[in-house]
Amino acid sequence: MTPSAKREVLGVRIHEHGVAVRRACQAVRLSRAAYYRPPSSRLGRDLDVVGALNEVVARHARWGFGKCFYRLRRAGHRWNHKRVHRVYCALRLNLPRRTKRRVPTRLRHPLVAPARLNETWALDFMADALYDGRGFRTFNVLDEGNREALAIEIGTSIPSARVIRVLDDLIRLYGRPARVRVDNGPELTAEAFVDWCLVQRIAIGYIQPGKPDQNAFIERFNRTFREEVLDAYLFDTLAQVQEITDAWLATYNTERPHDSLGQVPPLTFLPRPDTPAKSSTRIQSSTPADVPHSSKFTSYIHAPVRGSPRYNPRVFLARTHSRFSGST
Repeated sequence: MTPSAKREVLGVRIHEHGVAVRRACQAVRLSRAAYYRPPSSRLGRDLDVVGALNEVVARHARWGFGKCFYRLRRAGHRWNHKRVHRVYCALRLNLPRRTKRRVPTRLRHPLVAPARLNETWALDFMADALYDGRGFRTFNVLDEGNREALAIEIGTSIPSARVIRVLDDLIRLYGRPARVRVDNGPELTAEAFVDWCLVQRIAIGYIQPGKPDQNAFIERFNRTFREEVLDAYLFDTLAQVQEITDAWLATYNTERPHDSLGQVPPLTFLPRPDTPAKSSTRIQSSTPADVPHSSKFTSYIHAPVRGSPRYNPRVFLARTHSRFSGST
């Protein structure tokens, strides 16, 4: 029984039943000095601890009790750890604290097709899986001037450092763009990518969060790439994905009619002075050197054969069914 509860019992026995204070204190085992001493508010005694804890938590929202206690000790406070923990729990700081994610404020940029090349490059990521279930990602780069797909990088992980390497290779091959249009993904908001764009004097045009339509040129390209490549083949290795993708890129840029360009390919609509066929530079790939690899930046392109057992234009129906049914 707490001292405050004992005082309540004493009040009933003394005032209602007329029991003497001495006998009542002996019955509840509370000293008369404690009974006569005016009760003090625990909150008033712990105001300094409450203020110090709130100050630490406000600056370091993810710190637990241990880090907060030792931070107070290093600040010169000599409170007992049991007292600090009692106040810590009374403030309900021992419960999980959810911090709100800060959504960056972005300005809406007009989506206008540039009249010349290297004015705006659009960057975006896609995700898919191999036949054995291993996931992989693609990093797509599109020139909005003529809708030419400059590169599609394949890999299980594409961090900001790899994005920078791919863009460095493209700049050496095609020249530097004036700006890039990107979303708010972690690879494209990383400090390394922002600093690289600053050094290269490339403006970054972030779209507003949750508004993929503001990057509509590459979003439409992603749909075509998924329908004609990712959903049309069953891939066993990343080398197969890269080989078929590179061959498809050459067809997309030089042969495939484009609806918004008057049914002509991108390089026919607005030719690039240094096309991949004339360039001796090849974009570096992270594919192991011992794996045969073909690229659109080389003179040899192995196009996929429609009679190949790996090609099935309706295989995406089976893949979709297996993903929802759980079958292989």
